[in-house]
Amino acid sequence: MRIIGYFPQWGIYDRRYLLRDVHSSGQAAKLTHLTYAFGELDEKGVCVMTDEATGDAWADYQCRFSTSESVDGKGDSYEQPLAGNFNQLRKLKKRHRHLKVGISFGGWNASRYFSNAALTPESRAAFASSLVSLYFDGNLPVLPGEPQGGPGTAAGIFDYVDFDWEWPGSDGHEHNVVRPEDRHNYTLLLAETRRQLDAFTARTGRRVEISAYLPADSARIEAGIELELFDYLDFGIVQGYDFNGDWDLTTNHASQLYTPRDDPSPRKLSVDAGVVNYLEMGVPPEKLAIGIPGFGRGWRGVRNRRNGLYQRARELAPGTWELGDEDYKTLARRPGRRFRDREHGALWLYDGNEFWSYDDPELIRQKAAYAKDLGLAGLSLWSLDNDDSHGSLVRAMHG
Repeated sequence: MRIIGYFPQWGIYDRRYLLRDVHSSGQAAKLTHLTYAFGELDEKGVCVMTDEATGDAWADYQCRFSTSESVDGKGDSYEQPLAGNFNQLRKLKKRHRHLKVGISFGGWNASRYFSNAALTPESRAAFASSLVSLYFDGNLPVLPGEPQGGPGTAAGIFDYVDFDWEWPGSDGHEHNVVRPEDRHNYTLLLAETRRQLDAFTARTGRRVEISAYLPADSARIEAGIELELFDYLDFGIVQGYDFNGDWDLTTNHASQLYTPRDDPSPRKLSVDAGVVNYLEMGVPPEKLAIGIPGFGRGWRGVRNRRNGLYQRARELAPGTWELGDEDYKTLARRPGRRFRDREHGALWLYDGNEFWSYDDPELIRQKAAYAKDLGLAGLSLWSLDNDDSHGSLVRAMHG
């Protein structure tokens, strides 16, 4: 099975989570795929490198890491042509030869211009051409103020591209461009990307994979995903979390494996419901991985009925980085009683006031067994920085 983990570009700042930690925690040894999130698209849908809006060229390939921060214990110099996370990814791959590294585009905050990239034959060709040049030929721009970049400086780092469009043809972030034709255009975008990546392979001998993060909800699937999309995907990751969260003050499971009959949420989402939606479309199971959360969703002011489950909360619970959101590594240490629904594959923590829904290693092993039973492609964790220093979640993904 594929064992996939996302590394967020911004984790090197306040979180102080570095690619060195992916190595020292043992995560890198257990992963088959590491997805770097996120690349940047401009208003035309072209891949660019900037330090503006959603871009962070400084984190990507300009910032210098010290000896203690580096994967191989060798610090960066000012003049070297490649620094930042990209250079650390290269070092990580040298330490872990089996590991494939991908570049992801989109996410909740940066899917704004995907519709523009997919809109016309010209925009699709421009997206794919810029993708190949920047990330696979490794032609990074030399930006004002820093010496890093130049032709071929990032060549050989990336092995696949990941599309995390949230969501084609339906509601996502309020700033997203959304068109009814997104559904078919998405397929055409992947077809053009596959064509240009195949040309890259013919030129270099390096095969490039394509993956995508996919909605679990049937309405979003109908609005944005064609069966033909899978002709161009090596694997897709079915949404396995954010089934419930900070948009509703009723406590509920955020990442349940199966939907209980008495689930009060209108969409009644679960991992299994999402997977079955795709299987019924005719998608081969070996092209479907399932998403695993490294974070939990929480509420505060929850009355003591049903151990806090399906109760109206007063407000969202405070989290380290944002309301109603907390890392597994923090939740694992939080006091309170834990309740496990083994039949439906769900876990929650309730202390008489706060309710937190999250995945622990035991629940992830249950999901890994589910994936193996159905012959699925594997599991994918968002995100590696949520895990503890022992890589407990990644280890559990092996079942």
